[in-house]
Amino acid sequence: MQSLKRVLTLRDLVLFNLVAIIGLRWLATSAKAGPAALVLWLLAALFFFVPQGLSVVELSRRYPEEGGIYAWTKRALGDRHAFICGWSYWTSNVMYYPQLLISTAVIATYAFGMGESTLAQNWHYVLPVTLVALWGAVLMNIIGLSTGRWLQNAGGIGTYIPGLIIVAFGVWALVVGAPSANPMQARDFIPDLTDFGSLNLWASVAFAFGGLELSATMGGEVENADRNLPRAVFISAPLVAAVYILGTGSLLWLVPTGDLNIVSGFLQGVQRGVQTFAPGLVWLVPVAAIAYTVGSVGGVGAWLSGPARIAFVIGLDRYFPPAFGNVHPKWGTPHVAILVQAGLATGALLLSVLGRGTTVETVYLILLDTTLLLYFIPFVYLFASMWALRDKAATGLAAARVAILCASGTAVTVFAMTIAMIPPPGTQHPVLFFVKVAGGAGTFIAFGGLLYWRANRRMPS
Repeated sequence: MQSLKRVLTLRDLVLFNLVAIIGLRWLATSAKAGPAALVLWLLAALFFFVPQGLSVVELSRRYPEEGGIYAWTKRALGDRHAFICGWSYWTSNVMYYPQLLISTAVIATYAFGMGESTLAQNWHYVLPVTLVALWGAVLMNIIGLSTGRWLQNAGGIGTYIPGLIIVAFGVWALVVGAPSANPMQARDFIPDLTDFGSLNLWASVAFAFGGLELSATMGGEVENADRNLPRAVFISAPLVAAVYILGTGSLLWLVPTGDLNIVSGFLQGVQRGVQTFAPGLVWLVPVAAIAYTVGSVGGVGAWLSGPARIAFVIGLDRYFPPAFGNVHPKWGTPHVAILVQAGLATGALLLSVLGRGTTVETVYLILLDTTLLLYFIPFVYLFASMWALRDKAATGLAAARVAILCASGTAVTVFAMTIAMIPPPGTQHPVLFFVKVAGGAGTFIAFGGLLYWRANRRMPS
């Protein structure tokens, strides 16, 4: 393998995990469903986030290799399954950037006092901002993780600051006895699992907890990887769960669900907290917006660098063109993998922004649903690899515990994938929706299988 510089410390990994996983937009999405969302957060944490974290801890401790989940699947199940895992992970993340960047452009308008204007709907503003953010992150990560990590570090801090502010106002409201903005009776905490919205939210909160595996894709660039990767999970995972659960609870206490905006709901929580309890701290709203913007750009950097490492290792294995496995002669980074991924993300971004109100938008939304389904495939492989490698270490989790965590994580993953294929209420052609989403995912996998087959034929026997 070409040489990569080991520059990431434990601090870098903890902040990387925070910026990769936490999406404060999920606070409003979940709070919109009422207090029952708190129960769903707890269930998702127990049955998906914990198994995911323990699997990443165990596998990264044993096999701290570049490529992370791809390398583990290859070791456990062979090249073919490793390629499907890596291909699904890489392609699904290309569609993730536009959504994150567009929400970043929307929230950034609050930083300079134009949050209630129509600027966020103006593509003449949205497109340049998103492209500058994307390619700025690309440049920093190509120069090297010794530089790019500072973007992720700033993003981790920027992501957590607004969450802490919301939680602080929620706790403050509770301490001073301020009435809740929403009903908080015992029955309000019981999820209605016969309702599609509740089921869909369950899948969404599982998706929100994804990302602990991302830092392990850079195992070859981590100092003392077998020690620091597991430690980073143990430190960051409770911080992630806390901001999601306490942040949702605080938002429910501060803002009526009927008033919540899905995109900027967390800022509404900050604004309501300032208005009610601390009028003199009105500057906290733009500060939170700026911090969120920095956090989102850092998140783009994280989700750009991690999947690019998987493409890099696939290139080394010759299933992608060999150029993907090249390391920059000066900066020591997989620059080709990063540039190709950024180019595809730019294309997806143009589809999402310039295609609004046309059939292009319809295609884009189908692709988005499809890639959400693809994103969960690597988690099936994560738990399968954990089970397959359970007896290959001198120390580790007891077999019974491994069976429980793998079964739990797999069950939630398969459930989330199933929900992604169910048409939402009001869909005019539900069968067509299913065919497009499931067929789209199948097409992605089939295309990846074709690439694998062609590469395998070219390899010497």
